Amino acid sequence: MLACKKSLASTMTAAARVLRSNQVLVPAQVRRCLSTQTDGEVRIAKILKEKFPSASSLKVVDISGGCGAMYEIHIESSEFQGKRTIQQHQLVNKALKDEIQGMHGLRIFTEVPKH
Repeated sequence: MLACKKSLASTMTAAARVLRSNQVLVPAQVRRCLSTQTDGEVRIAKILKEKFPSASSLKVVDISGGCGAMYEIHIESSEFQGKRTIQQHQLVNKALKDEIQGMHGLRIFTEVPKH
């Protein structure tokens, strides 16, 4: 959370400087779309790939603007076969137990492969 506050403060300071210099601002969402994965996205994806080696699809997105406070995870794995959605989400939460401690929120979307 502290990282978000620092990030927000530095972004606001930079924005004020840009406004004073009459430059064009590029919204954070546009910059984010053009950038590569954040360190947090890479770290979380690595953990999930290790915990769910049979995952046929995995997508991790930092939805907090890049500061790592909130993530959205989409994972498709045969390891979820026969489990209710809550059980699938519990498996993901367990895999990310240490990472979750520093997060504000987490959105989880799980699926079983259809083939």
